[in-house]
Amino acid sequence: MKHTLSLFTIAALSLLAIGCYASKTEKDLHPASVEVPKGMQTAVVGAGCFWCVEAFFESLEGVNEVVSGYAGGSEASPSYYQVARGETSHAEVVQIIYDPEVIPYRKLIDFFWTTHDATRSNGVWPDFGSQYRSILLYQNEAEREAIASSRQAYESKTGNKVATEIKALNTFYPAESYHQNYAENNPNDRYVVGVLNPKLKKLGLK
Repeated sequence: MKHTLSLFTIAALSLLAIGCYASKTEKDLHPASVEVPKGMQTAVVGAGCFWCVEAFFESLEGVNEVVSGYAGGSEASPSYYQVARGETSHAEVVQIIYDPEVIPYRKLIDFFWTTHDATRSNGVWPDFGSQYRSILLYQNEAEREAIASSRQAYESKTGNKVATEIKALNTFYPAESYHQNYAENNPNDRYVVGVLNPKLKKLGLK
């Protein structure tokens, strides 16, 4: 019996083949630096490919900047290729630089749950592996409590049991410069067109 693949299956397989993976070489790696303006605070979260998460949070009023990077692991100074290949215990994350007078930390976390399927522990579609896991990294007790309260509210409202890793932030490592503002700088990239833009549309951000 001859079997044929549906257009949906073919499209899904094509997106999986694309992945959150850039074709730069080691000589192109130039880690970005981060300066936090006076009066601003930071939050570090991960929800799959950082190109997507960066674009999600940049859309929020009160967010000054979003920096893609790596955190949640133990290895010092990880590179994109080490993380993307699953060679470290780090995850792709973003550092959100925001004005707490405009948007409080709790609202950032409330929004976080809506951006992805937080019930999975092995990544966020179409990128799977621990490097794409859902993760929240708190920097103090107030943030830890805000995360716990937000999580409880989300689970109670939706009936979903989240699998997000929640832990104290050790070090945030900014990603290489070519990953910053990736969607804005690469609007025709297949991943941006085929994965990110539909996610933005679903969230009502595009």
